[in-house]
Amino acid sequence: MDDSRKMASFRGIFPGAFTMGNMLCGFFSILSAHNNEPARAAWFVVLAGFLDALDGKVARLSKGTSQFGKELDSLADIVSFGLAPAFLVWTAVLVNFDRWGFMIGGVYLMAGAFRLARYNVVSDPHVKAHFVGLPIPVAAITICSYVILCMSQFKEMMYPEFVVSMVIGCSALMVSNVIYDSIPERFDRRENRWRMAFIFVFLVAVLIKPRLMLFPFLASYVLYGVVREGFRIMNNTRRNSRDKTHVE
Repeated sequence: MDDSRKMASFRGIFPGAFTMGNMLCGFFSILSAHNNEPARAAWFVVLAGFLDALDGKVARLSKGTSQFGKELDSLADIVSFGLAPAFLVWTAVLVNFDRWGFMIGGVYLMAGAFRLARYNVVSDPHVKAHFVGLPIPVAAITICSYVILCMSQFKEMMYPEFVVSMVIGCSALMVSNVIYDSIPERFDRRENRWRMAFIFVFLVAVLIKPRLMLFPFLASYVLYGVVREGFRIMNNTRRNSRDKTHVE
């Protein structure tokens, strides 16, 4: 092995460590949910999301990006953000819905796998402005943050029908073409400054009241993408109608 390959392999260790930490968090989340500790299981998914956000940054900084690392990251994500939250929400809520609970949890898992596979195939590593479909880490952490909110405020899961709707909704959004913003890397555009302001407020609020504020901010992000997509569809429909009228 020449020196360049040795260096590339060495650089890949740093992001790989975060990826493996992400996967272990998913495993620990499943164990915690099995032991009837939903809040702890949910926090492990949140920690997995933090590690997942770091591994890409570390890979770019260390120049350790590779196709192998990309595939390994997807395998870790399907454990931490697909299987772990599906199992958690099944043990906490869906188990009471009998066979429908199995189906809803399975649909979420399959939608997450589809989302990851599509991202690997169609994503452009040089374009980070947006995501097509709800990212699976956001879907998982949104669901888990609701578990954290309920367990911290009520000591039990509240409104099971809402949980079912949220899981189904997140599943649909993951396989949809709804556009979601990513974290901006440049601040020369006005909309990027507004995004960073939102992120700053989010981080401050979460640091002050993490159990209380995590879910409202993530739910706002999810709903913002849906509302914006609705306005985009309406505007396109109106524009097409005007164009058709002018032609006639």
